Amino acid sequence: MKNGLLKPGDYFLRGNYAFVEGALLAGCRFFAGYPITPSNEISAMMARRLPQVGGAFIQFEDEIASVVAIIGAANGGVKSMTATSGPGFSLMQEAIGLAFMIETPIVIVDVQRGGPSTGLPTQVGQGDFIQANFGSHGDYETVVYLPNSPQEMFDMAIKAFNTAWRYRVPVIVLADQMIGQMIEKVSVPSHDEIELVEYEKPEIPPEEFLPFDLRYEVPPFVAAGDGYRIHLTGLAHDERGYPTTDHETYSKMLLRKLRKIWDNADEIVEWEERLTEDADLIVVSYGITSRSVYKAVSDAREKGLKVGIYRLKTAWPFPYKRLKELAMEGRNILVVEVNMGQAYRVARQYISHEGVYSMPWAPGRVPPPEAILKKIEEVYKA
Repeated sequence: MKNGLLKPGDYFLRGNYAFVEGALLAGCRFFAGYPITPSNEISAMMARRLPQVGGAFIQFEDEIASVVAIIGAANGGVKSMTATSGPGFSLMQEAIGLAFMIETPIVIVDVQRGGPSTGLPTQVGQGDFIQANFGSHGDYETVVYLPNSPQEMFDMAIKAFNTAWRYRVPVIVLADQMIGQMIEKVSVPSHDEIELVEYEKPEIPPEEFLPFDLRYEVPPFVAAGDGYRIHLTGLAHDERGYPTTDHETYSKMLLRKLRKIWDNADEIVEWEERLTEDADLIVVSYGITSRSVYKAVSDAREKGLKVGIYRLKTAWPFPYKRLKELAMEGRNILVVEVNMGQAYRVARQYISHEGVYSMPWAPGRVPPPEAILKKIEEVYKA
């Protein structure tokens, strides 16, 4: 290791460990968390690795304290993260809204398991799809990534920190139990090839600085101790950060915070598209489910069925524009996921097309390729 960081090369890593190494390369130097299956490997490895790179690990009494701690650390200028699963993710929702309100760049990994409630702690689920962007109250936006391999756990760790600090927004990596705990090859590039987003102090003097300046899409970030006046509150606030009930002021402030994601959605969204040129049916999936879909679509093609693949790599913003184009060209859509149809509901909302079908699958098991193939054949005939 160089400076405690993983050297370039190929490794066989568990998905959760791959995320840790990517986060450290991205500059993460603080982790606060509370143990929960199946994300425990992240906190355990962070406890070991952070001291090796000059960082700090703290186990808190619960998930609420953990997420509030990383909000505090981030406002001290330290790249910070936590990791959890469904029940812990639910506890973090109010603080996620706070992070959006005070424009704090934090990263949360949710290694999903079967739910609701305690559910299936050691088995797979994908039931946090909608919660990842609508779990807190009020109007807010997050950016949510969907890895489908340990390699993408590594890559999206770096991407998550860059996006969080570029847009000053909470970023969530929505993995699942299978992706978090499987072991595969992970290629680590030269450190010089890894682009990192860092914050720079404003160029204006402190007396002219406004921490939530409406003139900027994303206001310059300052950390506590940088010499600038900062006031942070979860209340509606003005450009100084001071509480306000003035409707016009808060309307402008809220819209600016929302539009920095809305207006940059085309730059943020990611998807994988295969075999769509001649397809009559497009299968939409994400996470571990997409790997069963690859095989099912290959088998369908061998049977002469013209089926394509559209894998979501971001959940939010939802990459609907290209999918809508495919639907408007006459292709039907089938959404396969390990829940009772959450991404399907979102796809129906954006596409407004009768030819959108759902293959819900109860948590606890990944839908096998043969089950997906059977559904493809049913929809194709219909």
